[in-house]
Amino acid sequence: MQDYYEIRWHGRGGQGAITAAKILAQAAYLEGYQGVTAAPSFGAERRGAPISASTRIGRQTIMVVSQIENPNVVVVLDHTLLKYDEVTSGLIRGGWLIVNSWRHPKELDVPGDFNIATADATRVCSDLGLVVAGVTVVNTAILGSFVRATEAVSMSNIEKAIRGRFSDSQAGINLAAIAQTYEMTRLERRG
Repeated sequence: MQDYYEIRWHGRGGQGAITAAKILAQAAYLEGYQGVTAAPSFGAERRGAPISASTRIGRQTIMVVSQIENPNVVVVLDHTLLKYDEVTSGLIRGGWLIVNSWRHPKELDVPGDFNIATADATRVCSDLGLVVAGVTVVNTAILGSFVRATEAVSMSNIEKAIRGRFSDSQAGINLAAIAQTYEMTRLERRG
């Protein structure tokens, strides 16, 4: 476990990247991190358009409010976004690229000296019925992959953060998605 993480989230409008960034910040606070921030990166926001968000967690107070340029972790909610260079731009050597994909990390063919984790969060959420306005929402499920790859926060604190945000029935389905995605996450350590 590191003392400081900079996490950049990439998704499409409507997938919940901003919400996931906030849930992770809450779980990190419950984990004992003294510094936690979560912020969206605003542009021409619309459903389906590429968006990004960020989470910073640290053992000490965080005074940095700029965009994340050299993340320890990049989380990609839609694997088709990997075609854009800015998605993996700046990802540090030995960091983690976490991708919602049915493919094995080796099959992604993404160059870089970082580790890769993949899980088919879309299938998990579709099977569980985590669909809003016709869009499969994968943001909470991918937190299982984040926990599995980084061990930065515990599953118990992710659960507390989820239960604090959702009703009992919605918390249950989201926790099931997180647990299933955790179990199916495939890791390739190369950084």
